[in-house]
Amino acid sequence: MDRIGEIIRKKREESGMLLRQLAALIDIDQAILSKIERGERKARKEQVLKIAEILKFNKKKLLIEYFSDIIAYDISKEDVAREVLKVAERKVEYLRNNKQ
Repeated sequence: MDRIGEIIRKKREESGMLLRQLAALIDIDQAILSKIERGERKARKEQVLKIAEILKFNKKKLLIEYFSDIIAYDISKEDVAREVLKVAERKVEYLRNNKQ
C-alpha cells in the first residue's frame, strides 16, 4: 500500500515532471519535496492540494490518502488502533450531524 509521498512521486514521474520543477511550482525547496516523497517529512494540506492541481490528480482521492497516512502512522503502533478508528468514525458522524 503506497504512502502519500510514493503516490506523489509516481504521479510526478508519470507526468514527466522533474522534482525541482514541481518543488518550484508549489514554492518549496527541492530537498523538502524529496523528503515528502520518501516519507521522511509530512506535507501540509495546502501543498497536497497544489500538487493535486498541478499533476491533474483527483484532489479528493489525494486528500483521503493524505489524511489516512496521518492517522495510520500516528496510531499504528497502538494496541487499540482499530478501536480508536471505530470511535473516531462515530465521532465524525456525531460532529457532522450536530454542526451548528
